Amino acid sequence: MKSLSIILPCYNPPLGWEDVVIESCDYIIQKLQVELELVIVNDGSQKNIDPAQVEKIKSRIKNFKFIEYTENRGKGYALRQGVAASTQDHKIYTDIDFPYEMESLLGIYRNLEKENEVVLGKRGESYYEKTPFLRKVISKFLRWVLKNFLRLPTNDSQCGLKGCNNEGAKVFLDTQIDRFLFDLEFIKLASRRGKKISTVEVELKPNVVFSKVGFGILFREALNFMRVLFRT
Repeated sequence: MKSLSIILPCYNPPLGWEDVVIESCDYIIQKLQVELELVIVNDGSQKNIDPAQVEKIKSRIKNFKFIEYTENRGKGYALRQGVAASTQDHKIYTDIDFPYEMESLLGIYRNLEKENEVVLGKRGESYYEKTPFLRKVISKFLRWVLKNFLRLPTNDSQCGLKGCNNEGAKVFLDTQIDRFLFDLEFIKLASRRGKKISTVEVELKPNVVFSKVGFGILFREALNFMRVLFRT
């Protein structure tokens, strides 16, 4: 039987997140007919997550791993823990609220089945109609850099929906950035190391709530951007 690991970082999730996870996993199993492994990494959440919610998921998802630690380390760090703990040949990571349309996630999986080692979600222009101004500026700047300077196989590094097989996972586990730009680091390493990469056009669900991006984060990620430029 085909198999898939879904890896979800979790930090102060929205209310009702456990029901979204269960419904989404049920949908994936039904549509893809896969043996599903679910890995959730609690990245030091301080609210909206408790043992009863975890037990509810455990009662519904047969192959479920829950990883947690007390200090918030960042999405990149959390996903490395999840990828390292996953056991299936195909792996997809997204956010705890499954913000992308389910057909987009299925498209990532189908491209992994075509022997791609890394599959990258790519957001269309409609994404910017729903995006806060500062996040829009950052995203468009990064797209310009990727297209005109780094010459990577996509101009959208920050889409939060990506997949890989075990070979792609080895590259992901070699990333070092813990927060915002871990995705860019992953894509650069995969490209430089000759991995087979494809992209899939993805769509956000309606009414997605974006997290805030502060200037402290921007300053820290500017330093991480320099790290990515010089990594080989």
